[in-house]
Amino acid sequence: MKENTEHGTFTDLRGKRVVITGGTRGIGEAIMKRFVVEGAKVVVSARNHVANLPEDVTLVIADVSTRDGVAIVAKRALEILGGVDILVNNAGGGVPYMQGILSIPDDAWIDMLSINYLAAVRLDRAIVPSMLQQGSGVVIEIASNAAYRPVGVMPHYSAAKAAMLNYAKALATELAPKNIRVNSVLPGMTMTSAVNGVIKGIAEQSSQDTQAATEMLVSGENIPLGRAAEPSEIANVVAFLASDQASNVIGASIVVDGGALPQV
Repeated sequence: MKENTEHGTFTDLRGKRVVITGGTRGIGEAIMKRFVVEGAKVVVSARNHVANLPEDVTLVIADVSTRDGVAIVAKRALEILGGVDILVNNAGGGVPYMQGILSIPDDAWIDMLSINYLAAVRLDRAIVPSMLQQGSGVVIEIASNAAYRPVGVMPHYSAAKAAMLNYAKALATELAPKNIRVNSVLPGMTMTSAVNGVIKGIAEQSSQDTQAATEMLVSGENIPLGRAAEPSEIANVVAFLASDQASNVIGASIVVDGGALPQV
């Protein structure tokens, strides 16, 4: 990370008030830790209690896949922070259906849309008015490269992330004249606990060690770099987009996947 000795780090976020959904595990946790290092005051949401969070982080327990959960996060965040400068809609996830797209029931489609798309729409609707009132703000939507390359066993997840990108571009266009920047980050395969679980499963089912299983998974993802991303690498991009260094970046979809997709 480049240092700026006069103003702090390159992506100096000292004093910024930040909300991160799904901010206690995986990519969300890495984003939270990076923002704390940058000097931000952070509110994270999660479905369950988490101990030993950094001093400048407050946890709000809520399920943002529901309207009530979003309302709780927005209300508590505004009470705790007194306003929001940066909103990171990171909460998401997917459930595979090995039998194919026609086997996915309605409730599974609705669940995927609720957590991977509507959670962001609803929280933006709850938080952005306060940004408009203060005359500035940043919204970052954490999507997925699956938005451009559907995952065969999780097409409902891919569709939800594609919807998020379309929505984010429209929101960016509308809010840019009002000094609010909206951008999206599209991670590819990233070494989170969820991916580690997949690797462990592959290893057990194929009688391989975890290294061989990892190489198999990376090969299957067609990653030219030859490895998955670390959560901190996604967090680096998010920190840049949140900072004043990205003041002219609006409506972008930044792919972070080791070259698995062409940059968009």
